[in-house]
Amino acid sequence: MRASPSEPNASEVHPAVGLAVRELGQISYRDALALQDELVAARRRGQGTDTLLLLEHPPVVTLGRSAHDEHLLLAEDALAARGIELVEVARGGDVTYHAPGQLVGYPIVDLAARDARDVHAWLRTLEELLGAALAELGVPWRRVPGWTGVFVDTPEGTRPRKIASIGVGVRGWVTLHGFALNVDLDLSGFDVIVPCGLSGVEMTSIARELGPRAPHDLSARTRDAVRRAFLRRLAGGGSEVS
Repeated sequence: MRASPSEPNASEVHPAVGLAVRELGQISYRDALALQDELVAARRRGQGTDTLLLLEHPPVVTLGRSAHDEHLLLAEDALAARGIELVEVARGGDVTYHAPGQLVGYPIVDLAARDARDVHAWLRTLEELLGAALAELGVPWRRVPGWTGVFVDTPEGTRPRKIASIGVGVRGWVTLHGFALNVDLDLSGFDVIVPCGLSGVEMTSIARELGPRAPHDLSARTRDAVRRAFLRRLAGGGSEVS
């Protein structure tokens, strides 16, 4: 289902604690970026409320500020022939792939208003919130020291399996961009890049990790679990971001 970026499919607002969760369905990367720009500008003016955008993108490869040419394995025309858009963006991180079956989240959060002016702590918070959602869904998770993102909890010495990528931007201590959590997308799409520049990492998804235990409504359950995790942590305001 497609939705206009200015008219989300669903909206869950908690005015008493200042957090809105908006589900946009599938929209283009550029439309989602334009909406983020609008929301960030409003928060910097002291207007509106912190917002979590939940959505999917059509196939697109994004190049962050730290992207290396060698991590993009196909030229732009070859990507276009496969129906994959290529976009350069002002976020942290390297190369990322988005496609239907992946839950993308863009938290627009005023860190200064929460007395949490620490971008590294914000990255760790995003990892923790996605980890909480994964645990609720029955997927054990872990961090890998030195790498940003969320990984499946595999035995030491085995190849890390990455299930969520994270890359953020900050303007005047208001965050934008965010995370991409692999739910049930076709993982072969990652073959066009070196995901996040990590050649020794295998990409995975919730559906793959759960196998036959995956429920038929996995996408909806994942959105609900992520929404609950963010509301539990961020809905209180103050210094709850850590």
